[in-house]
Amino acid sequence: MKARVYVSLKRTVLDPQGQTICRSLAGHGHKLITEVRQGKFFDISIAPGAGREAVRSEIEQIAQDVLANPVIEEYEVEILE
Repeated sequence: MKARVYVSLKRTVLDPQGQTICRSLAGHGHKLITEVRQGKFFDISIAPGAGREAVRSEIEQIAQDVLANPVIEEYEVEILE
C-alpha cells in the first residue's frame, strides 16, 4: 500500500511561482490558461498488513505535523493500493 500527500499553498496565499508559470504559458501561446497554483506531493510506502484506517490516520498526522505548514499550506491525503 502507498499513500500520496498533496501539499499546496492556501487559496488566500499569493503564489508567485504559479503566477510566473502562468505568464510563461501565455507567452508560449496557451491563452486558455487563466491561473496556475504550484504545489508538491509525497509518495509514502506503507508496511505490508497495515489497516487502511490506521494508515490514513497516521498519514494525516504526518501531513499535519511534518509535510505541510498549516499556516500557509493545505494538504490532501490519498491512499493508493
